[in-house]
Amino acid sequence: MIRAARRPYVQSSADLAAAMGISLGTYRNRKPHAAEGFPAPISSDGARVTLWDREQTAAHLAGQPVPDLPHENHEGDLLDRSEAAALLGVTAKTWDTYKTDPSITPHLTKIKGVEHCPRGIVQSFKESRPLATGGPKGRPKGSKDSKDRMPRAEILPRVGQLLEADPSVSSAAVQQRLGLSATAATRALARLRAEQLADLLLTDPALTPEDAADRLGQPITGQRTVLAGAAIELRARRIQPYLQAVADALAAAGLADRQDVHVHRLGPAPETFAAAVMLTGAKIPALVWDEHAGWRTATNRRHPIGKTPRRPPEDDGIRYLGSDPQPAPADLLTRLGRLK
Repeated sequence: MIRAARRPYVQSSADLAAAMGISLGTYRNRKPHAAEGFPAPISSDGARVTLWDREQTAAHLAGQPVPDLPHENHEGDLLDRSEAAALLGVTAKTWDTYKTDPSITPHLTKIKGVEHCPRGIVQSFKESRPLATGGPKGRPKGSKDSKDRMPRAEILPRVGQLLEADPSVSSAAVQQRLGLSATAATRALARLRAEQLADLLLTDPALTPEDAADRLGQPITGQRTVLAGAAIELRARRIQPYLQAVADALAAAGLADRQDVHVHRLGPAPETFAAAVMLTGAKIPALVWDEHAGWRTATNRRHPIGKTPRRPPEDDGIRYLGSDPQPAPADLLTRLGRLK
């Protein structure tokens, strides 16, 4: 985590390489951070992007005693995805749902390409979101169904709380306690259970989907829908590492900032997966990938993917970077360079 008031001192691998007077490639080959006595990262264990405190690394490189960082928790501490999930006692995937809550989203901030949330905001969310017993009257702004009593952005986080407390909770119980329509309650439960199932199947590949559902305590009712949803979720998670590798290669080449790539589903069924990587240049604002057409350039940063799986025609603003849906990152960089 980034301790309160330590944000100005956050250092990435690229920053550390520059401080050492070497290239990022040389840094990655030498791995100086793996040497004995090198300051520990401030990012969570297993984080994709490793971060350090600049005062600590500078002291180590100068052969001076490494100063300690604050040990006491503070509401201004900045927590990454895993740390926020741990504070709430949920999985990182569940945090991805919770962070869409209106009380959290405005406070999210990216530091060196890594999204963080203040400890105080996460703690307040934890304390102010007891399991609901009902909802306010009327249809609030943002609700999709006329029978829903809460904004659309709050549905998954609130249903997730009920599911964490009771894995076998029924859609009827969700309807009653949260004031949702039958459709909204059923869809939210199916989606969250599918994500839980995918988590477990990735952790223990020896399990069958049915065994995994049984271990999670998921009811048999609606299981076919949940299993189908888990299969879609697993497909998305298996493609994500490739997309992230492309984004990392673009960042290493100076064409993009460090960023986490999210896989989007475009409907109607069968879903098509798509993703976008924001670029730093003005000429090509972003690259878009979909599983059928591969990579293409985008004309804007605000809505680079679009809302439908329809393949847009190639024109002056959109250029396709080959017919291979998954070219190697180096090959994609070469094709992108030919456009400039």
